[in-house]
Amino acid sequence: IKETSSRVAMVVPVRLRLQRFGRTHRPVYRIVAAYSKSRRDGRHLEVLGMYRPIPEGREDIQNKMKRVELNMKRIRYWMAVGAQPSGIVAKLLG
Repeated sequence: IKETSSRVAMVVPVRLRLQRFGRTHRPVYRIVAAYSKSRRDGRHLEVLGMYRPIPEGREDIQNKMKRVELNMKRIRYWMAVGAQPSGIVAKLLG
C-alpha cells in the first residue's frame, strides 16, 4: 500500500504471462504484461510477444519448430519496474 497525498492507493503486482488465442487444438499465445488479478484472457497492459507451440507451414512442420517472438526491450522494461514472469514465460525467456 502506498500513500499518495490524501488517499491510499493499492499497488497491484504486474505479471508477464500468456494469453490464449487461436482455435481448437491449434493454440497461439500472446505474451502480455497484465495485472495479476485479471483473468487469463482478460484485459492486459501491453502485448510483448507471441508463442506458437504447434508448427505451422511446411518448413516449420518438417523442422518441428515452435515459434517465439519477443520484444526484449519492453520485457526488460517491465522486469525493471517489478513485473514477475509466470513459470512458462520464465522458461521462454531462458
